[in-house]
Amino acid sequence: MADAETVRLCTQVVHSHFGPLTTNIATALLHRGRLSFPQLLRYTRLKPRTVRAAILVLVQHNLLWHAQTEEEGEVLEFNTTECLKRMRFGRYVWLVENMFGNAAAEIVQLVLDHGKLRPLDIISQLSIYDPKNTSVYSQALYKLVSESYLKPSTLLSHQSPRDKRIKYEAEERAKLTGFPTARELREAKEVAEARLKREEEEAERVGLKPKPKDQLNHRSSKKKVAEEVVDDDVYFRVNLDKFDVHIRNKLIETAVEERFNRYAVVVMRATLKATESKQKSLSDARSDPCSTNAIVMHIPDDEDLSAGLASNSKKPSNASLVRQYLGLMASADNPTPAGRAASFLSHSDNKVYVEFDIISRRLRRRVLESVARERHGEDAVRIIRLLLDVGKMDEKQVAKVAMMANKDVRPLLSAMSSDCLISTQEIAKSTDHNPTRTFYLWHVDLDRAYSTLLSSLYKTLFNISARRQAEQEEPEIRAVLAKCERTDVAQDEKLLTRRERELLSEWKRRREKLSVLEMRVEEAVFILRDFAPGRNSDE
Repeated sequence: MADAETVRLCTQVVHSHFGPLTTNIATALLHRGRLSFPQLLRYTRLKPRTVRAAILVLVQHNLLWHAQTEEEGEVLEFNTTECLKRMRFGRYVWLVENMFGNAAAEIVQLVLDHGKLRPLDIISQLSIYDPKNTSVYSQALYKLVSESYLKPSTLLSHQSPRDKRIKYEAEERAKLTGFPTARELREAKEVAEARLKREEEEAERVGLKPKPKDQLNHRSSKKKVAEEVVDDDVYFRVNLDKFDVHIRNKLIETAVEERFNRYAVVVMRATLKATESKQKSLSDARSDPCSTNAIVMHIPDDEDLSAGLASNSKKPSNASLVRQYLGLMASADNPTPAGRAASFLSHSDNKVYVEFDIISRRLRRRVLESVARERHGEDAVRIIRLLLDVGKMDEKQVAKVAMMANKDVRPLLSAMSSDCLISTQEIAKSTDHNPTRTFYLWHVDLDRAYSTLLSSLYKTLFNISARRQAEQEEPEIRAVLAKCERTDVAQDEKLLTRRERELLSEWKRRREKLSVLEMRVEEAVFILRDFAPGRNSDE
């Protein structure tokens, strides 16, 4: 089950998207965990027909998982990750519009609105008002499917990954004889993960089918386009992980610009572009290898990379400049653990890798430090950095190494501990655990700190949405918005009085501020929750 703040935010998202009846089903599942249909009837006190309709809506929008148990039969589980990602739907549409144009954006928006659709339904709905654009929508749909922005919705995608992972691990452990070692258990877990990933990849290959022989265009130079078409019998859903990859890459580019300059961003963008087709999810610790020549090919011709480096020699070639930028971002001048922790790239046998894991650790640590700075000042950041670099320390050691007075360190450590930014480790001198004979060592438990910060950010997102809704429900604002919906007022705003125009302008300004704040908080949520290679999406 999710924590309290996650439940509140998910409930609010479901209520705003689907209404109060569906919210009752989601609330029961969020508070009580997985439930069967009779249990949902008992806890929600709704009619069976209403519960079935709400379940169908949530399943259609990929918010419910199915699971089969021996005790209770079929049970339902709420997918909190999918629900929280619904807050990024506007950004997903904006991304696809910038990459593929308006037709692709309309397709993605339509699929997001309906959860999952077949190609014939997509084309027919979008071509109602403009039948001449059918071919444009068909080409955009093929582009989205072939590049994995739309993926097939199969039976496997409606089952909880956690259940399948536990089942596969149990099957692998049953093959072991005797008392299994830690290495054997780890290998069994890896085999189960590989099996689950292989099944998901095989299930997602059904989106394209060979083109009929009578429609093949042998003159086409693009063999894949000529021989494959989108399968009309398959239901497609939006691949949210693929869009999250673009958000992650944009965060990396922003971090590079803050560290170096915009010309280094050009090189980093080209490096990410060289392997973008193989970036399917955020679980990879590093990118696929790419060569320097491949990076040079993705750099625009009008970019003068030499402007970002200080050099007295003549203008070198682009390949030479790219290698210099890659060396800077790989911290080649600092081959120490500290240099590696500050790097963006790595070199190996003339191959370049983008180190997603290292970058994510650094960005998450920066979020932690920014929160500590905002709540407790610069001294708190100094203590956190000290504990992360040195490890566990007692209060006197912290004061001594950080060069702070004991009277200032003690309340600061207590305040940071109450916010779960730092933790204590008790080491008792005796078996009775007497506090007077116990050492208390301070340290930073990153998992606990990140979990607490994530819960706090969920609370902030909930408050922002509640504030926006409360301001919209004010009597004066509600009256002005109702008047703006009239056809004559929509065509001519001069029909509004001066007072009404001022109220509308002030409401739009406040709403814009809340939207900007929501985007900033959502970016921090993305760094802490999604941009963490190696973590399972269902955890």
